[in-house]
Formats: sequence, structure tokens, C-alpha cells
Amino acid sequence: LELKRMSVSKDYRGRGISKALCREVLRFAQARGYGAVVLSTSMVQVAAQRLYEGQGFRKVSAFSPSLLGSLLCFQIFHYRCKLPGRT
Repeated sequence: LELKRMSVSKDYRGRGISKALCREVLRFAQARGYGAVVLSTSMVQVAAQRLYEGQGFRKVSAFSPSLLGSLLCFQIFHYRCKLPGRT
């Protein structure tokens, strides 16, 4: 299962909403038999990286999305969270 474009309005950040949404996605995926949840985020989204890593996601790869991205050393990180009970 791929988690795409999760965000919380600035007015509601810091209240645990992102963490709750992330936990719910992991529960949803596990209940439906998925073996893992994957997602991508950019190198500048440090708070998102901390959130995902705190929820059990591990960085599995990184890439530059374009030639300009390469020149600017801009990277996109791919994360994966293996779900319990699956191989």
C-alpha cells in the first residue's frame, strides 16, 4: 500500500493528528493483508521524516527527481514500513 500526500493544515499541527493518521493507515493496511506501506518524502521535510521513522518506517532509497535536482543536491527519500505478521 502506498501512502500519498498526507498533510495537516498548519493551524492543526502539533496536536498529534499526523501521528494518528499514520497509525490508522498502518492499521488499515495490516487489516487488509498488506505486507508493507511505502511512501516518499523530500529531504526538506524533516518533520515528516521524523514522524515516519517514529512510526516504524525505514529509509530504503534516495534519488534526485531531475537533472536540476541533481545539480542542487535535492533528493526524494523512499520509506517502507514492514507490517507485523507478513514476510
